Amino acid sequence: MAARFDHLLSAGRIGSLDIRNRILVTAMGVSLSEADGHVGERLIAYHEEQAKGGAGLIISGVSGVAWPTGAVQPNQTAISDDRFLPGLTALTQRVHAHGAKIAAQLHHGGLVAGYSSDAFDEELWVPCYPQPMQGDFASYFLPEELAGMAGRKMPKLKVLDESDIALVVGQFGAAAGRAKRAGFDAIEIHSGHGYLLSSFISPKTNTRTDRYGGSLENRLRILLEVIAAVRAEVGPDFPVWCKLDSREEGKEGGISLEDCIAAAKMVEAAGVQAITVTAYHDVGQGKLHSASNIPHDPEANIPAAAAVKAAVTLPVIASGRVEAEAADRHIAAGQYDFLAMGRKLLADPALPAKLASGKADEVRPCIYCYTCVSTAYVREPLRCAVNPATGFECEGKALAGGKRYAVIGGGPGGMEAACRLAEAGNQVTLIEKGRRLGGTLRFASLAYPANERLLDWLIDRTGRAGVTVRLDTEATPDLLRSLNVDAVVVATGARRDMPELNGGDLPHVLSGDDMRRLMLGESSDELKRKTGLFTRLATKVGAATGATANLDLVRAATRAWMPLGQNIVIIGGELVGIELAEFLHERGRHVTVIEPGPGLGKGLLLVRRMRILAELKEHGVPMHAGVSDIAISDKVVSWTNRAGEAATAAADHVIVAMGAVGDTELADSLKADGFRVETVGDCTGVTYIEGAIRGGAEAAERLAG
Repeated sequence: MAARFDHLLSAGRIGSLDIRNRILVTAMGVSLSEADGHVGERLIAYHEEQAKGGAGLIISGVSGVAWPTGAVQPNQTAISDDRFLPGLTALTQRVHAHGAKIAAQLHHGGLVAGYSSDAFDEELWVPCYPQPMQGDFASYFLPEELAGMAGRKMPKLKVLDESDIALVVGQFGAAAGRAKRAGFDAIEIHSGHGYLLSSFISPKTNTRTDRYGGSLENRLRILLEVIAAVRAEVGPDFPVWCKLDSREEGKEGGISLEDCIAAAKMVEAAGVQAITVTAYHDVGQGKLHSASNIPHDPEANIPAAAAVKAAVTLPVIASGRVEAEAADRHIAAGQYDFLAMGRKLLADPALPAKLASGKADEVRPCIYCYTCVSTAYVREPLRCAVNPATGFECEGKALAGGKRYAVIGGGPGGMEAACRLAEAGNQVTLIEKGRRLGGTLRFASLAYPANERLLDWLIDRTGRAGVTVRLDTEATPDLLRSLNVDAVVVATGARRDMPELNGGDLPHVLSGDDMRRLMLGESSDELKRKTGLFTRLATKVGAATGATANLDLVRAATRAWMPLGQNIVIIGGELVGIELAEFLHERGRHVTVIEPGPGLGKGLLLVRRMRILAELKEHGVPMHAGVSDIAISDKVVSWTNRAGEAATAAADHVIVAMGAVGDTELADSLKADGFRVETVGDCTGVTYIEGAIRGGAEAAERLAG
């Protein structure tokens, strides 16, 4: 029986604003406006897709009230001058055409406005001189990411006096007036996340001794003055609310939940009509970047939202990795009134409409890989790993039908291409030489279970799209000719050669492919050479019974038994090696990771990289980058570390998680045979999930666009 979402999909109200359901698009900095701050087609199309998808209310993020002062990213929306009104008005009109409401989030970056400093030579506006940032944050950037930051200016700080504060308050008020004139339905005042207003609220960053510092009432004074200025511009009935931090994770002496509750009562008395409950963190600690406003742990911010809800009479907006089923229960229980979604609506902006039509199983799932979030750190426009259309809505085009296509390879790239072509009305045959769809995504789902939701969704979508699937089938020219195809998509994945390693041919050395086959009940001559009779029998039985097709069962079973010794060295510290290290450590193995390259975690987007590497460090997993002279012997792996010193680690087994390279041999041979061929995913070079799915979409457009 399909789940019902009666509470989540019920109509809601904030002040005078009627909203068609309780699903909000949370405000996000997406860098989709124009370089000069104007709203253009790219941002409009992005929000229009969310409106079409059924969201009740869209909160358009980080609209700069003092732009370019206070800008935190390139291509940020500006609302600091009347010249920006035409684009803002076009945005609201396009959203309203689809029945959704839209709020403008008013924003001033304060100390966090590094982009305004770099691009416009603007001062950073702060309540007082900040303490130096401490922690491991910078250590998680790869050399190529650090290179992209070269040349950034040392910012100049402006400690605000009372006349500066009055100017800022007036800028918020004037921006509110513009938002109303542009047709926005409501205003959210951003007073969280370390930006200017929250830097006054936090006792950690506000050490002033005048009437804007000291007590919570004093620290909140600037926000209360902003609320009054906004209210004076928009009138008593226009919906206005503010966003408050419920805590500052890891920041000793920062905002506490008690501070948030007291602040919530004061802003309620000041005349706001709702409160968005969020959280922030000590930015110096890498792991905490996924532990506050964008939490990795499900429902991490819901207790705080419920506590604020209990303390005020206003509607409360919650957020933070909450599944739709859970949100329906929370709203029914009165823990909050609206759920603001970010990552889920980037993965599928049609989520609300699919829930409403009883098609929850068709929602494209977010895998919490932090591609979307990490773009902000390197100042790139928003994109999504699982939905290649996100951020590129204005570039999409309809595909033509009526042709025949073959797709070779049943991984994520192949399935994405096959589905898009079939959904456009083409006859598509998906040919996979293995026994199951999924490719390397199936193995990746063992180590990172969130990937399994995407795997299951892609397989289900392939069935819904009407793709003909042929498993255990070799794609030959004769087969393709018999299908009378107009073109072929090759998505066969990378070739995983064992790199040249001293001792790499020893029987206790497993390649990534060996490990994948071992875990998924597959076999090969090489794996037979390296495993004992009992392991081969267990693998055969698991495959014959279908047990190894059940990834939950495999994950559970491997906690009890795996044909691997206690001490394991993983050679290769990119995405695959790091996720494998986490998987094996959780199963009680002593794991050491060594990586010849200069950094760890390549292929993991920055925010997820910071979390997983930090957790491995916390659990005592040795990880070494910049190693050389790797040699494998019977029970030991030796290498030279970055400092030029000899090092060793005990090794009952060695897993080589490197050596993957693109492989276009099949594509090239088919082209030589006269077929029109497009290549997708890892066969073109290692591109991981995002590259595979984006490549599949682009190949479909090239063929049928």
